Amino acid sequence: MNAGLWAKLRSVTGIVLLCFALTHLINHSLGLISIDAMEAGRRAFAIIWRHPIGQFALYGALLLHLLSALRSLTRRRSLRLPPWEWAQIGIGLLIPIVLIDHLVGTAAARHMHGIETHYPLVLAAIGATPWSTAKQALLLFAVWLHLCIGMHYWLRTQRGYAAALPWLYALAVLIPTLSLLGLFRALTDQQAAISQDPTLGASILREWLALSESQRAAIAQTGETLKVVYLTAILAIMLHRLWRMRRRDNAGIRIEHSARPVHARNGQTLLEALRAARVPHAAVCGGRARCTTCRVRIGAGLNALTPPNDLEAAALTRIGAPAAVRLACQTTVTHPLHITPLVDAADPPHRHTPNSVFGAERAVAAMFVDLRDSTALGEARLPFDTVFILNRFFAALSAALNATDGHYAQFSGDGLLALYGLHTNLTTACRHALAGARQMEQRLAALNRTLAAELPQPLRMGIGLHCGEAIVGAMGPPSAPNITAVGDNINIAARLEGLSKTYDCTLVVSADVLTHAGWTTDGLPTAMTPVRGRKSAVKVHPIPSLLTLDTRHHAAHRDATPSV
Repeated sequence: MNAGLWAKLRSVTGIVLLCFALTHLINHSLGLISIDAMEAGRRAFAIIWRHPIGQFALYGALLLHLLSALRSLTRRRSLRLPPWEWAQIGIGLLIPIVLIDHLVGTAAARHMHGIETHYPLVLAAIGATPWSTAKQALLLFAVWLHLCIGMHYWLRTQRGYAAALPWLYALAVLIPTLSLLGLFRALTDQQAAISQDPTLGASILREWLALSESQRAAIAQTGETLKVVYLTAILAIMLHRLWRMRRRDNAGIRIEHSARPVHARNGQTLLEALRAARVPHAAVCGGRARCTTCRVRIGAGLNALTPPNDLEAAALTRIGAPAAVRLACQTTVTHPLHITPLVDAADPPHRHTPNSVFGAERAVAAMFVDLRDSTALGEARLPFDTVFILNRFFAALSAALNATDGHYAQFSGDGLLALYGLHTNLTTACRHALAGARQMEQRLAALNRTLAAELPQPLRMGIGLHCGEAIVGAMGPPSAPNITAVGDNINIAARLEGLSKTYDCTLVVSADVLTHAGWTTDGLPTAMTPVRGRKSAVKVHPIPSLLTLDTRHHAAHRDATPSV
């Protein structure tokens, strides 16, 4: 089985285990209502997980996920890893030790002797000693933290994940908290009931006490045997790693890096070699070919490399990378190489802020706004007066953006770039962008009335509006980054803003924006404009003013946009 299939297997089995953990923890949280509610939940979830298909999926996922993790340990040429990856591996290795007792006490007892492991029996086992209670809490947190780390580094490169992070953070804290509270509430209720009725304890343990000493010993021995097998496997992997490291040439293979030369062991990936040498290198997904931030350009030694595997080939094809570009996490070192990293390894402080957007392709509406005749405005006034007027102008634009869910992305003298759709779909983004353009006109008209005595002629602006896929992310110097966008569709929006001078109008909007927004174009002026870098012309609509536009064009969608 190649690396791509193993990666897919790890993802699929992880999702199955996440589903089981979610249902299990939700079931625990029902203890906040009553033990009877927990039992009702257990019987409902048992329809899924005790069905032959559900059991096959669960036990198969558990076994294959563990085998995948152990395989990953054996194949790693270096154990110099980021802290988060060490945390995930360490917690993952700890989980089976604690989980075996729980599995044997429930699943094994049921399969071996037909004992129905209902919640009162499980609660009796958990509350038997302080250690058994603490062990259950430790297991719960370990499983949940391991799953959260894995899901985060799987999803962090996916579109829409940044927008969902606040909700996911809340769920990540709320679910285990409610689960523990439910479990401890049920323990307290059951112990209080037993103290009032001593016969209740014997009734709960009736099936367990009916087993002979040898049967109970066999169950316990099953758990101990599984622990020994597991620990032996871990020890064998560590010994195998030590043996393999001794066999390798200590001098290693020389890699010419732009920072400094690095020596790699034969069979290491480039990322492993760079980490082992403590050379900073970007790898947003943790080196699993789920992103391309670890990509490097290969100079000398390219022809000696093995071809990209399926995962690497798919990722490189998606970004249209040339043949000399490879992913450091998937490229195995067998010969001397010369490499040049293509992504800055720095981890800017803005990356994990609540409103940050990870670099990704995203469908957005881009709006360029420019103040007309700003040069003449500056020539006729003192600098401070000019700055005052410009600040009032940008304050009006900013207020319009805030009111219509727009994002200020870039400032350039007397103009700006705004983005719509960072946290919404493209239809909503286009409607909000049109509402934003209309608000800008309204606010500029109000500003002109306020400054009428100061201005020989009203301020005028031009707006270009287009939509489509763009690369969106935090860009700029580490000390002052900003969420902005680049790409062909952003350039088109800038070109449309320039055309507003040619057509002597306030807004030049592409037909794509109006189509996505659901506006009718009947009666609107239409033009086909060539755009540099594109073979076909872009269909646009020059609109003199949105304030005087016939309301039939947008009345049907007024309720779907912010108030203007």
